[in-house]
Amino acid sequence: MDILRITGGSRLHGEVSISGAKNAALPILCAGLLTADTVTLTNVPKLNDIATTLKLLGQMGVRCTRETDGTVHITANDVTTLEAPYELVKTMRASILVLGPLLARFGQARVSLPGGCAIGQRPVDQHIHGLAALGADISIEHGFVVARAQRLKGAVIRTDMVTVTGTENLLMAAVLAEGQTVLENAAREPEVVDLAELLIKMGAQIRGHGTDRIIIEGVKSLHGATHQVIPDRIEAGSFLCAVGAAGGDITLRQVAPDTMGATLSKLQEAGVTLTCGTDWIRASMTQRPKPVDFRTHEYPGFATDMQAQLMALNALADGTSVIAETIFENRYMHVQELLRLGARIDIDGHTAVVRGVKKLSGATVMATDLRASASLVIAGLAAEGQTIVERIYHLDRGYERMEHKLRQLGANIERISSKDLS
Repeated sequence: MDILRITGGSRLHGEVSISGAKNAALPILCAGLLTADTVTLTNVPKLNDIATTLKLLGQMGVRCTRETDGTVHITANDVTTLEAPYELVKTMRASILVLGPLLARFGQARVSLPGGCAIGQRPVDQHIHGLAALGADISIEHGFVVARAQRLKGAVIRTDMVTVTGTENLLMAAVLAEGQTVLENAAREPEVVDLAELLIKMGAQIRGHGTDRIIIEGVKSLHGATHQVIPDRIEAGSFLCAVGAAGGDITLRQVAPDTMGATLSKLQEAGVTLTCGTDWIRASMTQRPKPVDFRTHEYPGFATDMQAQLMALNALADGTSVIAETIFENRYMHVQELLRLGARIDIDGHTAVVRGVKKLSGATVMATDLRASASLVIAGLAAEGQTIVERIYHLDRGYERMEHKLRQLGANIERISSKDLS
């Protein structure tokens, strides 16, 4: 099993390019099920979650061709099974995103209840209620969501909570439904907008994406299209937190600053100097971070996927900060590992109080989920001495060659086998 070995204390300098967004690419890949024509996607990141999705689609009979430049071709003209099995779905909860497209195009689907990171329950009941409102007959049988419908019919759907994957699943189902569908309380994330833009290129009639009310006029069929996946705002934010913790002066290329407002605002509050262009961000840090209070919230609020990374920055701040996690009930598992590095953090329910320390000390830590692993890397870059990060398969789910990119910026970090650790 691979681990990361980090020797902290090096300031970061140079340029690095940000990959395509994992959270945009996953639903977009599933959208290929909506047509028999080829859908060509560019800027698809090379990640374990992407590989899992392509494997899942391949098992269904979808032809998936991946090129070395990040281009993926999806052709679902000969789908042979409408089932998403447990052995694949258990590793990645985004697999539930095949449910809406399969049901809309083929009239049935059998999808295992999902797994993924252990950061909270993240139930799929909103997906099920929404599809039922569109006329689907849905049951839970032996751990599978089993759905059937001759043709979905448009409806007004208001979810009880804002759900990104729920909005995406219902959006993909509704584009082939008969009549008009209105999604109320819809997620506004850039990744939802990116999916809608692809669907429009495929012939869907959608308006209101990017707001909490999306209106879809169903069409009989969709056709192929070519689409570029948006940059990963979470990867970009993670690198900005890294320079905030370790210090230095870096430039990020192939980014979308206009999708990162809440993150950029908090980093500036922490003392990071930022300059932004249309598709680049320059960040410099010459001082100890200032403490930053924040509360996670649905977009355009501060993303829960950035909570752990900014906590790592707060761990080094000159003062005390208060963090409230409002999205997932179990997303402080990285705290125990940050404590091993010398951080001072107290948890009370959904609130974390971080008392900044002047320095962290290297230690062996264990990644518990995707974003927790990034926070440990950030902390390790700033810590004195050597930090070992174990279970980095979590990191590989959402960051494309993170250690390679950090080495480009001058970090002393390497991926080694745990068997080679002396």
